[in-house]
Amino acid sequence: MIKVVVIDDSALMRKLLGRVLADVTEFEVHFARNGMEGLEQLATVSPDVVTLDIHMPGMDGLACLDRIMIEHPRPVLMVSSLTREGADVTLEALRLGAVDFVSKPEGALSLHMDVFGPLFVAKLRAVAGAKLKASLRLRERVQHRIGANTSARQRGVGAGEAPVRAAGNGIVVVGTSTGGPPALEALLVALPSTFPWPIVIAQHMPANFTGALARRLDGLCAIGVSEVARPTPLEPGHAYIGRGDADVVVSKIAGDLVVSPAPADSGRPWHPSADRLVESAIAHVPPNLLVGVLMTGMGDDGAGSMTKLHALGGRTIAEAEETAVVWGMPGKLVEAGGATWVLPLPNIAEQLRKLAPLHAPDPQRV
Repeated sequence: MIKVVVIDDSALMRKLLGRVLADVTEFEVHFARNGMEGLEQLATVSPDVVTLDIHMPGMDGLACLDRIMIEHPRPVLMVSSLTREGADVTLEALRLGAVDFVSKPEGALSLHMDVFGPLFVAKLRAVAGAKLKASLRLRERVQHRIGANTSARQRGVGAGEAPVRAAGNGIVVVGTSTGGPPALEALLVALPSTFPWPIVIAQHMPANFTGALARRLDGLCAIGVSEVARPTPLEPGHAYIGRGDADVVVSKIAGDLVVSPAPADSGRPWHPSADRLVESAIAHVPPNLLVGVLMTGMGDDGAGSMTKLHALGGRTIAEAEETAVVWGMPGKLVEAGGATWVLPLPNIAEQLRKLAPLHAPDPQRV
């Protein structure tokens, strides 16, 4: 039996979520009307997983989450709005330690429960089995104590230094889902601005959230990070995040590699689709110039296409179970025999630096 505490100030929301979970026999559900009640429930019920509304009077969702992660650490699923403000706050919740989030449908929620309900249950199951990453909060505490305030951008190419270009038009393609935003932060922050290959990312997420994620990472990382809103030439030292609720593909225009948004393929369950991204890259880039990275996430998106890439001579990295919040997607890649390396999250950036070779700048092009 999985014990759940639902923390939400809306009586209607508690009622609707209660109905959804009442049909799932594996859940024992408890309710709290605000953050303080929720903290009391955590102390008395000791749940396996918590759902937490972001906007509540008094102690809001972020303040409650912060106390949960310090006083009663356990997996948390945030319940968020689809607004831009909701996206920014949700990403902050993921940074504080929440495992994943689910977005409330716009309009009357009761009219959308046939779609929202199954998604909520699937995410709750995945989050209940997730591993907490205490190391993320520990790192922030250490940085705070030593007063580390140097921006990531200052660690890049200094004034007067020539840019370093890739040896070949290689690409890194990344797929991730549940637990992905903090994993992407750990991966991309560790790469220097001189990283010579572009990185294209399929992160399962709604459209209103991927732009906020890109802006957040762009402010943290030495490399540039942007959301793919239109056909964009691929450049070294830059990461491109596919827009949510759509797909992202690699193609060629006038001989140059570009990354573009594409309407979501209805035959694929998750978007942006990691499988579709990798397949498009295979169609336009030699396998030896492709590196696939599959990180934390439920399901198997990306495992089939990266196994194909591996068989064609490309190189693939699966995040190790020991660091993956949910070892679904990378676990399926390992199970299929498609992973060249299985690495804990802190080692993936180091491996990418080895695989994407640097060479001296061409004076004709600088």
